[in-house]
Amino acid sequence: MKFPTWLRVIGNTDFRGDCPSETAELVTFFNQIRKTDLGCIALHIRNEGKRSHNQTMRQKVEGLIPGAPDIIIPGSPTFVCELKRQDHTKSRWQKGQIEYLKAAQDNGAFVCVALGYRNLLTAVNIWNNH
Repeated sequence: MKFPTWLRVIGNTDFRGDCPSETAELVTFFNQIRKTDLGCIALHIRNEGKRSHNQTMRQKVEGLIPGAPDIIIPGSPTFVCELKRQDHTKSRWQKGQIEYLKAAQDNGAFVCVALGYRNLLTAVNIWNNH
């Protein structure tokens, strides 16, 4: 997987090896963040998975945006992060993700991609202490 030059990557892009799935990393992250004061506002937009055509159309009308990132934490600036596996070669970009991240960054959000939940916690700390 390639990262655009403008995108902040938190984690070791040279790591290769066994690592948990994105879903397992996401669950671990939310278990950890719920122990902090940010836990009540951090959210995950469920944007993946199979849907029927009718479900997709209804969700788009309701405001679902293709490419929405894994984690959003409201603030000033807003934290917008896509989580990928620690070995990023085992992950891939979904349609619209790069475009969403770029648009969020262009509009003032703190934007990054984190490789695994530990790096996601590091990214939150960097953002929270800006």
